[in-house]
Amino acid sequence: MWWGVTAALLANVLYSTGFVLEKRALAGLPPLSAGRPARVVRLLIGSPLWIGGSLALAAGFAAQLVVYRTLPIVAAQGLFISGLVLLLLLSSVVLGERPTGRERRGVAVIIAALVMVVASLQGSGEAVSRRAPAGTLLALCVPSLVVGLWLYGSAERRTRRRHRPPTTGVEYGVAVGLLYGVSSLAIKGVAGLLGTHDIRGAALELIASPYPYLLLFTGATGLVLSQTALQRCRASLIVPVCSTVTCVFTVASGSFAFGEPLPHDPVRLVLRLGGTALAVSVLLMLPRHEPDTAAPPVSPASAPTAGTTAPTAGTTGPTAGTTAVTAGSATGSTAVPVTDSASPRGARS
Repeated sequence: MWWGVTAALLANVLYSTGFVLEKRALAGLPPLSAGRPARVVRLLIGSPLWIGGSLALAAGFAAQLVVYRTLPIVAAQGLFISGLVLLLLLSSVVLGERPTGRERRGVAVIIAALVMVVASLQGSGEAVSRRAPAGTLLALCVPSLVVGLWLYGSAERRTRRRHRPPTTGVEYGVAVGLLYGVSSLAIKGVAGLLGTHDIRGAALELIASPYPYLLLFTGATGLVLSQTALQRCRASLIVPVCSTVTCVFTVASGSFAFGEPLPHDPVRLVLRLGGTALAVSVLLMLPRHEPDTAAPPVSPASAPTAGTTAPTAGTTGPTAGTTAVTAGSATGSTAVPVTDSASPRGARS
């Protein structure tokens, strides 16, 4: 069990580091477009910093295989969500992204969720399933891929509308999260097949299964879509949304497809489900649009009148009790002093 927890925490470190390095690299690249995938790939592989981030993600993928071989799906996803804490810290230090109040509260919720999920593993003798029926798996994955691609396309169309507030990337995160949820189920299946001693038989069984093909599709599609979205939006928001959606999908679909039962002990069941629910609640706490940082409009009373000149430092202003009224300043007329009737001195003069 502790091997799985250690591998999950290591995967969190690798994934968070990889995402931050990729985000840093994307800031120096020309704008990416999901409609031009070949150009996206060409620009990405030409960036050494992005290559370093992708290698960190690949190492995180290897650690994830160990996690799925030793821990149930629900527990694994609860631990993976905890990586958002490190991601927010790295985004703040390395990228200069400042989390909002809601995002900081989300970090506290995630820490509580991590403690609950780890506590639910104490004294656990749960069996870890290795296989899922191909028909059941495809019935869950194919519609989810279609919905994810449709959501991403809808988000792209909405961002092209004029006078729309800048998006935080929640829509992109949900779409990519569905793709990576399917990828998580495929990784779970691959991890189960790699444990056999018959290497040749495992390889043939792997080729005959849907797992490698789901991984290839989600890997290629997710690469283009996620990098385009990551370039446009803050990593400290889009990655948590993506991770949360991936967690929800993997827990709900994976437990059903792989037939992994929940704990029978009521206390551990509450800790397991409660911790996962707390992690999921982070998605509802995040804002959908970036705050408006534009300068406040100048009020008409404080705005200078067209054609008038501000007084120069050191010059003498109008005498007390008089107000300067500019009549037709646009036509070049002269400012005429008007007597202030509220002043007794002005009334006598």
